[in-house]
Amino acid sequence: MLLDPLANALSKIENYERARKREATVSPASKLISKVLRIMQEEEFIGEFEFIDNGRGGKFRVALKGKINGCGVIKPRYAVKRDGYEQWEKRYLPAAGFGLIIVSTQRGIMSHQRAMEQGLGGRLIAYIY
Repeated sequence: MLLDPLANALSKIENYERARKREATVSPASKLISKVLRIMQEEEFIGEFEFIDNGRGGKFRVALKGKINGCGVIKPRYAVKRDGYEQWEKRYLPAAGFGLIIVSTQRGIMSHQRAMEQGLGGRLIAYIY
């Protein structure tokens, strides 16, 4: 029984990166995982990814670039005010300006830098560096 598909997907991607693989397969697929992968792609942590319908929830094939040193979900999903991201950067990222935190805001899922630019708070979902 799979309790947290996002945590499973991120740990699978991190393990494949450490094994120096060029491609990872993440299943089951979901909209949340798709949005997180899109942000990782925009920030150039991963290459292209595609959805594959296998009749059992689908899966994603992700092209890896070897740029991920660590990633994971943030549990519990802490609420953050628009000026409170610095505290969480210090806690989850190795250095200021290195890596990103993925946040769920009222305007959708985005990186913490984009949320700070737009002056939005939200809930912390994951970190990548």
